[in-house]
Amino acid sequence: MKMFLSTVPRPLLAAGLMLFAVGCNRDSVKVYKVENADAPPTAASPVMPTTMPGELPAPDNSGLPKLKYTLPDGWKEKPLTQLRIASFTVTNADKNAEISVIPLGGMSGGDAANVNRWRSQIELTQLDEETIKKSAEAVKIAGQPGALYDLLGTGPCSGEPERILGAILHGNETAWYFKMTGAADLVENQKANFIAFLKSVEFQTQTTPATMDLSQLPPSHPKMGLDLPKDGNTVIEMDTNSPGKPTWTVPADWKEGQLAQFLVAKFIIGNGDATAAVNVSSLAGDGGGELANLNRWRGQLGLEPMTTEISPPRIGPPGASVQATGVLTVDYTGTDARTGKPARLVGSIVPQNGQTWFYKLMGDPAVVDAQKEAFIQFVQSAKYPVAP
Repeated sequence: MKMFLSTVPRPLLAAGLMLFAVGCNRDSVKVYKVENADAPPTAASPVMPTTMPGELPAPDNSGLPKLKYTLPDGWKEKPLTQLRIASFTVTNADKNAEISVIPLGGMSGGDAANVNRWRSQIELTQLDEETIKKSAEAVKIAGQPGALYDLLGTGPCSGEPERILGAILHGNETAWYFKMTGAADLVENQKANFIAFLKSVEFQTQTTPATMDLSQLPPSHPKMGLDLPKDGNTVIEMDTNSPGKPTWTVPADWKEGQLAQFLVAKFIIGNGDATAAVNVSSLAGDGGGELANLNRWRGQLGLEPMTTEISPPRIGPPGASVQATGVLTVDYTGTDARTGKPARLVGSIVPQNGQTWFYKLMGDPAVVDAQKEAFIQFVQSAKYPVAP
């Protein structure tokens, strides 16, 4: 058994809303769109756009903790690809299995959708959320309670029995996916090693060094060390070397949070159990369309997807740089799919200069209710550079 410390890849500006493709190359990134408006958001017809825009870079893992683990005997490290921050293989005679570790920010789509995605990869039928929950085995991941799914099916390329061990851990607004997939008997024999690997995992929080290289922060990261003016608000100034990034006026009681995948800004509101978070992200073009993204938000609250476009009230931020269509803003109440607690979400979608900006306030219903007006003012305060 060997101890390893995996660092996350170098910072890259992230744009997300991703699931994974079903097929032989199953961890390649694709984004999907609903072609049949009546189809539920399953792995076979996820509520996402059809293709990954070529200009989008890989997700930003720079805000994630370092991953430390004990590697079981026989496991060998593999080069990292796409979203993986750890990748291994294990072989026995002519059979092999692959192990991957993939973190996703708040856009992971929910456990049931991801388990059904795994099921699709080995030609199993889709199951409802309650059945999937009942099939989960309790497992410890980094000392925290996680869920383990043991799936037996058929490899779509080989036609041979294939097995997937998939474990999910939620923490700090990130879903961690640990997966072993390969020949059924080999994966079954490696299950004890897989569980031991999960237990060995440690998340090591990254600290900011005294002489931090600020060039390693995402271009849109707020300047650090700003003092709040006495008027109760602070202006996050844009890096003039990073065109296309807005500036905002941020309420004084919003605390800057740690950036995770897909995010270009994050704020935490409240204390203790009564908290909410404001996330800001951006995608090229229309970001997959309003309906797909509204359904993504609804899924985070356990709400049924909408099947047709809606026309909720739009707020029109001041400023000539904002398109005349205004900003789509929605307000949803449901149950947080990660925690099982009541939650409320206020979200705004802003089309601007060939990009779409996504603003989301989500958390304790009372906190969101108290902060809704401040959130809308925050969205309205955004100043976008005029396109050349």
